[in-house]
Amino acid sequence: MATPYLNLPYSSASPTPHEKGRTCRYTGQAVRALPVRVITVGKKRLEGVRLLVDEYKTKLKPYCSFEDSLVRSNPRNAQDVRAQVEDEEVAVMKLIGPDDWVVVLDERGRDVDSEQMAELLGDAGNSGASRISFCIGGAYGHGSEVRKRANVTIRLSSMVLNHQIALVVLMEQLYR
Repeated sequence: MATPYLNLPYSSASPTPHEKGRTCRYTGQAVRALPVRVITVGKKRLEGVRLLVDEYKTKLKPYCSFEDSLVRSNPRNAQDVRAQVEDEEVAVMKLIGPDDWVVVLDERGRDVDSEQMAELLGDAGNSGASRISFCIGGAYGHGSEVRKRANVTIRLSSMVLNHQIALVVLMEQLYR
């Protein structure tokens, strides 16, 4: 079952220290850097978006391993929206590991600022998870199984964002 949103302020529980002694710049607590996977449902990326994502991947490299997965939207060209979302959901769920800490980006999620995003990453690192997976949905959002699998559901803006814009905003926040 998905855990509730963030426990703020940051938990005072003893963190698992990262082997290089990294600490959260906001809380000062030791953090364990997890590999990060971003799963985006959509079509081929625009060149400008691809360049920005590549730039952020380079910037993130010293801090964590990073994987970027693009799931094709509407893989069977279904006319029915429910069928489209279900097909996308199956593909996304295949990419989420059993030990992943899953963050779903959704317009109905909770707002987070940069400090809370840092806390979220720290919570994930100290949870015992093997990786943190961020899921960015397609045009019709996430399926129910992806939502249920989420440890946390957040939104990047009160406005609905195209998946490519959401990816760029997320990359900036991961680097921040």
